Amino acid sequence: MRVMVVWCPDWSVVAALEDAARSSRSPAAVLAANVVEVCNGPARAEGVRRGQRRRDAQARCPELLLLPANPDRDARAFEPVLATVEDLRPGVAALRPGLLAVRAPGSWYGTEADAAATVCQALVEAEVWDVRIGIADDLFTAEQAARTAEVQQWVVVPEGGSPSFLRGLPVHVLADDGPRGRDLVGLLQRLGLRTLGDLADLPAEAVAQRLGAHGAAVHRRARGDDRELFAARTPPPELEADVAFEPPLDSVEAITFSVRTTAERFVTQLAHHQLVATGVRVEAETDGVVCSSRTWLHPRHFGARDLVDRVHWQLQSAGSTSRGGSSLRARKDTGTVRAPIDRVRFVPEVVEPAAAHGEALWGSASDDLVERGVARVQGMVGFDAVQRPVLQGGRSPAARQVLVPWGERAVDLRPVDRPWPGRVPGPAPVRVFATPPAAEVVDESGRDVRVTDRGVVTGEPRRFRVGGDRDGQGLPWQPVTAWAGPWPVDEGWWSGGSGPTARFQVVGADGRAWLLVRAPGGWALEAGYD
Repeated sequence: MRVMVVWCPDWSVVAALEDAARSSRSPAAVLAANVVEVCNGPARAEGVRRGQRRRDAQARCPELLLLPANPDRDARAFEPVLATVEDLRPGVAALRPGLLAVRAPGSWYGTEADAAATVCQALVEAEVWDVRIGIADDLFTAEQAARTAEVQQWVVVPEGGSPSFLRGLPVHVLADDGPRGRDLVGLLQRLGLRTLGDLADLPAEAVAQRLGAHGAAVHRRARGDDRELFAARTPPPELEADVAFEPPLDSVEAITFSVRTTAERFVTQLAHHQLVATGVRVEAETDGVVCSSRTWLHPRHFGARDLVDRVHWQLQSAGSTSRGGSSLRARKDTGTVRAPIDRVRFVPEVVEPAAAHGEALWGSASDDLVERGVARVQGMVGFDAVQRPVLQGGRSPAARQVLVPWGERAVDLRPVDRPWPGRVPGPAPVRVFATPPAAEVVDESGRDVRVTDRGVVTGEPRRFRVGGDRDGQGLPWQPVTAWAGPWPVDEGWWSGGSGPTARFQVVGADGRAWLLVRAPGGWALEAGYD
């Protein structure tokens, strides 16, 4: 079996520059733990090298663009390259972002050089400009052949020619095998071995005894006897679904009715792969241009009716914005959109195994009825008008809750499991006032109770009242039968916050408990307990 390897050098930098919308001619480097992991040609021309520390790289090239390492980003950007080669030769194996292998398709295209030229042309047409191809009897030799090729060129090692091709290569080509490979290269150089030919001339038994199983595998590679195989990936299934309208439709109701069959097909094909979608992007096109796009999240998973509702809400919303900055506004009085829609597309963004969302023993009919009832209310008053509270991390009771539209998954929440110093301990209050009313708290002498900068109470709380002012107007005073605190907090001072505050729990003579907060401007009633 002959192997073809396609190499796109510096792929992490290429993907990061594309993600940042920066020019590929800019000197750039991807950093991990303040060390240069990958750098591109313009950066290398200025003396930047892999393994340099951040300050050393910036000293060599002050205009160096530093980019964060992101393996997920690199893999996503490499997916079109895999798909392009897969269209020409099935059985592609993604070795890592920027490097792939496939069985050499020589006979189909005439010769192996013709096959390499075809693959190279297809990738250049897909705007992958720096591509290099190597073909050999084994995976390791094919990769080294690709690394010796020029830009948009290929190197074909003849059958049986792997040992002679590898003999002259320096041993540092083995350093691409990760930290273990770099350690081995250092050892080989200390032993006086400079080329792969020097390593290949050593007895196999002696190498295995001195360097172990990994050294024996490297010795076989140096001899051109690499036994490593690659597993071809299974192409990902096409899970998107769309519907075209001819002629285009400008009625929200007509569009919503027309996407029902497509929504059912979308859910069915996911179920065929034993998947469900918990995040779906709905796109609407006008004249082939996406004019409305929004990603919807579901607390469980989407059904066909859920998708139809999202299309209706998205088109009817007065604030749906497109990727290009223009807006698609639905006129609620007529139920039409400003620009006729000629296509609606469902794109799954988050899919999960269907087994993880199986029904309980008695089914989920009651939950479905509740969701359908709420969906009808949302259709009448608007998607964002029906909300549910969600718990998040925070110090005050008001900061620990956030309202999320019903049917939407809560995202970007503050973590609950953090320590949150200054947080009032449980139990949580039953009622939290949106606008805390003013209050007063005095000590035994009738003086206002305050909290110093060090968190010390100036007097023991003896009486309090809510709604009082300096003229004595307000609710009657109540004796304090029990109190706890203070819990001082000084947050937001770097952005001009309200200053240090402290919270107290007090119990009045009537047995009711309250959460009071002392701020620089005075006392306020924040919440109540039952």
